[in-house]
Amino acid sequence: MSSHILNERPQPDQVLTDIVDYVLNYKVESKTALRTAFYCFLDTLGCGFEALTYPACTKLLGPIVPGTVVPNGAKVPGTNYQLDPVQGAFNIGAIIRWLDFNDTWLAAEWGHPSDNLGGILATADWLSRSRVAAGGEPIKALTVLEAMVLAHEIQGVLALENSFNKVGLDHVILVKVASTAVVGKLIGLDREQLINAVSLAFVDGQALRTYRHAPNTGSRKSWAAGDATSRAVRLALIAQTGEMGYPSVLSAPVWGFYDVSFKGQAFKFQRPYGSYVMENILFKISFPAEFHAQTAVEAAMTLHHQLAQIGKTSDDIAKVSIRTHEAAIRIIDKKGPLHNPADRDHCIQYMVAVPLILGRLTAADYEDEVAADVRIDALRDKITCYENAQFTTDYHDPEKRAIANALTVELKDGTVLQEVVVEYPIGHPRRRDEGIPKLIEKYKLNVSRIFDDAQQKKILETTLDYDTFVAADINHLVDIMVR
Repeated sequence: MSSHILNERPQPDQVLTDIVDYVLNYKVESKTALRTAFYCFLDTLGCGFEALTYPACTKLLGPIVPGTVVPNGAKVPGTNYQLDPVQGAFNIGAIIRWLDFNDTWLAAEWGHPSDNLGGILATADWLSRSRVAAGGEPIKALTVLEAMVLAHEIQGVLALENSFNKVGLDHVILVKVASTAVVGKLIGLDREQLINAVSLAFVDGQALRTYRHAPNTGSRKSWAAGDATSRAVRLALIAQTGEMGYPSVLSAPVWGFYDVSFKGQAFKFQRPYGSYVMENILFKISFPAEFHAQTAVEAAMTLHHQLAQIGKTSDDIAKVSIRTHEAAIRIIDKKGPLHNPADRDHCIQYMVAVPLILGRLTAADYEDEVAADVRIDALRDKITCYENAQFTTDYHDPEKRAIANALTVELKDGTVLQEVVVEYPIGHPRRRDEGIPKLIEKYKLNVSRIFDDAQQKKILETTLDYDTFVAADINHLVDIMVR
């Protein structure tokens, strides 16, 4: 007995049309979202400038064929490269994510929505230069901020109720999807072309989380988002040629994304697309630590000072207990040897031990020279994590979105220091007023890392004022940031 294959072309999956209709029709009117996107732009590029001081990052940059310069191509801030938008997106995406110091979104899935700036900025800069060369009008920086709001929203809303990590997929799939949609809009795709483009992003092979977890943690986690946003630009350009899409890419039985990669479950949604994600984004301001450990590091800094006040050091510690949330235990509660910086910045014990010992945690503290300090591993062995059910509940509560950690230190003489609890990191919306001045300080420091005094002055004069920034041509802003 045989059965016939139904070969009627279906209508596009609702998830695809919802994303595309949002991108094409939504007008960003939230002043809070746009202002937050402005700070996000500064912070994200600042993270890229710091990454340019790391040879492990810079070795991956530049054109595919050495010496290639693309006329009217996208320039890579902090460098002298001018590239096609696909390779430009990879370069920008890699530097801004290299140190894991850019913004964060925590929900059922985690991620860093500012990763999308790689594709957005490369495409906008290339388009703007091409328009000017043809006698047209340049693209304004405001357009880039609006695109950032849209990309943040797509990635963040998809992440609210859908855990890609639980099926072994890396969150950069959401960077690819969001960047494809927003870049597609920037290059002028119509509705059908944009649906095709987003379907191509889902039908693509998706990155595994292998490189984010022991025993395989490695540096690909620092360039995976650059790869994803770069691929998004490529897919949008492919769709622009009229290349077909795959309307039931998600829902097709057996062959669709849900059945192949999501255990047969359809995506769930907590809210419609708007500007919620940008308004509630989390900034990494004080420490280049995986975000689930931000409050633990802040608590450890407090305890370091308390130890000093009573004439004690980390050598006097017998044990450290960390009350934390489930996601932190699943991602960064790690015992055993740590093999590289990527391993260390995803280990909560390491990220707590360093500030308890040294009173700081910087990107350099994940490098081999600092990790060779035998006190760090000795203290790591004394640190134990426990899940606190309320912390986990508050982590998922959309009205709180807490990322709580609580540290208790017991000394060798039997003294137990009062538990230090930090529920919200300084980059949380509940601490915006406290956080933004420090974010600006972080940006200024990062600008100073690679530019001379004269260029620093020009960059800061042009970028720090919101009204001046949004009115500027995007290619002009990039021009003052290249070397």
